[in-house]
Amino acid sequence: MFALTAEQEMLRDSIADLAREEFAEDAFTWAGEVPWPNVDLLADRGYLGVNIDTEYGGGGMSEFEAMLTVEAVGRVCPDTAEFLYNQQLVAPRAIEMHGSEELKERYLPGVTAGDTVIAIGISEPGAGSDVGAMNTRVEERDGELIANGEKTWVSNVPHADAAVIWAKFDDGLGAFVTDMDAEGIEVQQHYTNMAEHTQTHFYIEDVAVPEENVLARGPEGFRRILQALNWERLGSSTLANAIAGCALEHALDYAEDREQFGQPIAEFQGIGWKFADMVTELEASRTLAYRAALEVRDSDEPPDRLQTSLAKLYSGEMAEDVVSEALQIHGANGYQRGHPLEYLYRLARGRRLAAGTDEIQKNGIADALREDGLPW
Repeated sequence: MFALTAEQEMLRDSIADLAREEFAEDAFTWAGEVPWPNVDLLADRGYLGVNIDTEYGGGGMSEFEAMLTVEAVGRVCPDTAEFLYNQQLVAPRAIEMHGSEELKERYLPGVTAGDTVIAIGISEPGAGSDVGAMNTRVEERDGELIANGEKTWVSNVPHADAAVIWAKFDDGLGAFVTDMDAEGIEVQQHYTNMAEHTQTHFYIEDVAVPEENVLARGPEGFRRILQALNWERLGSSTLANAIAGCALEHALDYAEDREQFGQPIAEFQGIGWKFADMVTELEASRTLAYRAALEVRDSDEPPDRLQTSLAKLYSGEMAEDVVSEALQIHGANGYQRGHPLEYLYRLARGRRLAAGTDEIQKNGIADALREDGLPW
């Protein structure tokens, strides 16, 4: 069921080889900065935007192929994988799925070339998981749409050219696109999270929203935007799997090299059992993500909410567990500031928050079970 096609294997193997050859040396040195040399190389080789239409410079493949690229790169350089995840499975994908032709032509060629970054603004100081409580509004004034509000915990703002903004319209929730240098966009504060990545709080004050910049509005339009988030959940799950795979590989190499009591620590049964548990958890998580993506391989429909929530929930918890055990195998070495495992430990923790918290995933799973029963 999960066998890759020859083309998918070629894509995965070629980008994995590129990552090992070009990204490994500088991995874990970016300290919160975007690894622009890696991004440029991915764009030059045609690996940026593999799931965006060829008309806009992309690869014309599916979201599943985009997931494969995130996983392959993340096993070597998680920071580069996070950029891939954000620019292939989050805001730019929403523009391609729901945007006007003018929006697609304006932004997507730059995304696939590595020249344009699109952020996404959903959370507000008083509205995180409860999107219905958001106060950002788009209202008609003198025949124009005008947006007012604020967004927080937004990633990529320092280098973002535009952002997809969720807001309330007169006919319900929706989303629009605005340039980040538009008149009325004012950055209030930048924050640095545990992984040293920047997140931003900004105001939206009387920002004009042309009709062609509206991605969706009203009950039906917002339903489509919500469904598109299922790909973000799967992307987050894939990134968590990549982080765990990276940690596992580091631990395997270390355990073979590190000797105690006259033998490599990998030969001790206690360490071997740790590896057995870690790889079992990781394979289970990858299977959940692959299943959710491949069930819609021949469809234009987004993946199922239940399946994506299962994958998102399990992968975040799994990544934290696997990275923690990998750090334990490294002992005091892995606990030192600047060590790859110390960074992966901080990075993995964010996967239980971003793209929907564990608790929100559990709510969605429980709702789906009440509405539809067991999926088999």
